Amino acid sequence: MPGFVGFPELIFLGLVVLLIFGPKRLPEMGKSLGKGMREFKDSISGDNKDDDKVEVVTATTAPENVVVVPASTEVLNHGAAESAPEGKVSH
Repeated sequence: MPGFVGFPELIFLGLVVLLIFGPKRLPEMGKSLGKGMREFKDSISGDNKDDDKVEVVTATTAPENVVVVPASTEVLNHGAAESAPEGKVSH
């Protein structure tokens, strides 16, 4: 059957890879291939190991006598008068 890779073809392919890369680099290549596949799968599925970490939050009590002062609504326009040419008014 054309295009079918059977057991003898896989054995032959494994021997060729072993001859090309050698027995020392083969485990290293397998490890890096597995790591790359895992990272690819995580990026596709949207899983993130940072999300699995549990954050410990301690409860604190708010001070009782807190005075909230609203921020100033005044708009400051520093340097606008300086940047306008003499005799002309900027709008």
